[in-house]
Amino acid sequence: MATAPDAVGEPPKKSRKKLVLVLGVVLLLAAGGTGAWWFTAGATRHEVAPKLPTQYFAMDPAFVVNLADTDGVRYLQADVQLATRDPETLKALQEQAPAIRNRLLLLFGQQTSAQLIQRSGKERLQDRALAEVKSVLKHEGAPDKVEAVIFTSLVTQ
Repeated sequence: MATAPDAVGEPPKKSRKKLVLVLGVVLLLAAGGTGAWWFTAGATRHEVAPKLPTQYFAMDPAFVVNLADTDGVRYLQADVQLATRDPETLKALQEQAPAIRNRLLLLFGQQTSAQLIQRSGKERLQDRALAEVKSVLKHEGAPDKVEAVIFTSLVTQ
């Protein structure tokens, strides 16, 4: 025997239960699909490429310049290496070595012994040298992923 709608127009109780059950299953499937997509798409978004090893380019021979001291003649001798993880940047450093060397010689010659006494002065010089190296590479349209200018020896006299 079929149940007829009651006086206020409500659907039969079996139909309502089926509708709730179907809606519940649809919502459960949608939530499961969304969760699966989130975890699989999230995993690909957060993957990081492995870091390449640091490669060093030695600016040989050592830099030797007169310092800009006005009260006497003083010298700076510096062994410099440039650090990068990018093979294309390493190649550009090799190709642009004469231009980079020129810019660093000019920069080093502007320093005074008083500026280079403290560690902070040496670190500022490293930062400025890094900016000079990147500037040369950018000007030439080369990759400029140089990470650091490293002093392996620094002597003022």
